[in-house]
Amino acid sequence: MSHPTRPEASESPLHKTYDTALLDLDGVVYAGGYPIPHAVASLREAREDGMHLAYVTNNALRTPQAVAEHLTELGVPAGASDVITSAQAVARLIAEQLQPGARVLVIGGEGLRWALRERGMEPVDSADDEPAAVVQGYGGPSFTWDRLAEASYAVARGVPWFASNTDLTIPGPRGLAPGNGAAVEAVRLATGAEPQVAGKPQPPMHRETILRTGAERPLVVGDRLDTDIEGAHTGGVDSLLVLTGVTSPAQLLAAELHHRPTYVAADLRGLLVPQPCVEETARAAGAGFRCGGWTASADGESLLVEGAGDPYDGLRALCAAAWTVAGGGACALDADKALGQLDL
Repeated sequence: MSHPTRPEASESPLHKTYDTALLDLDGVVYAGGYPIPHAVASLREAREDGMHLAYVTNNALRTPQAVAEHLTELGVPAGASDVITSAQAVARLIAEQLQPGARVLVIGGEGLRWALRERGMEPVDSADDEPAAVVQGYGGPSFTWDRLAEASYAVARGVPWFASNTDLTIPGPRGLAPGNGAAVEAVRLATGAEPQVAGKPQPPMHRETILRTGAERPLVVGDRLDTDIEGAHTGGVDSLLVLTGVTSPAQLLAAELHHRPTYVAADLRGLLVPQPCVEETARAAGAGFRCGGWTASADGESLLVEGAGDPYDGLRALCAAAWTVAGGGACALDADKALGQLDL
């Protein structure tokens, strides 16, 4: 696993290089329940060529069986054992700290309840049910304010608090909506407490994924720098960022070290092709970087790009220029003009 100052190359297609794709769902495979363009066909081809596909989601709302059925309906055959959710990761984390049969106040959906029962715990609905823990996960669009109140009552009494994940947003067909992290923040503000978090990018989620998939050469595939890509860094594995979800090209260029993916692609078709090399080139004004038909550099205030061809090659070259200038931090150079030339 690397911490790149430029996107890496792969002479063979990624689905031949890695044995297992650990795929995020929202923003990678689908958005708002509808498939993202090219996702279904790309996953079918990768699977038919022998790559194991595992679907790793921070969304704790649905059970693995429900997620698998949805994927199958979209045209991507999957079984419940192919799906790993943050509900499973947080249930394991809670079970390791409580006695068997313990009551757990659930602030979320059926996915959390199912995962707790799988670990031998009893879900309850009220802070007055004497829970031994509180667990909070995404509750869907019909989630009500009184559920946050129940969580706050119990946490304020000193009951241990767990969160499936802290994603602030969740992508949908109309844009970004508040995610579980927004609801967690409400309880945090009400109580002053801090939850134990299981989901990406925290280690419990990576542990759950490896335990359930047995992956030996995994590749994390995601759309978020602060969960998918950071989680890959935390787990010490390579990653592919697809630009079909929440991360914009500008955010990618400004990524700090632990948010930089190994590979970059427009969408899941990137799994099926080799990844191009980004080469350093000598320039009169300093170092530049070339990828495909594009060359990128920095002039001290702005990022520059020139050339023609696949615009994502231009983005890869810009990543190298930005990340090299920034070192381990975030690149603050103006990228608007350069990105405008790529017209991504």
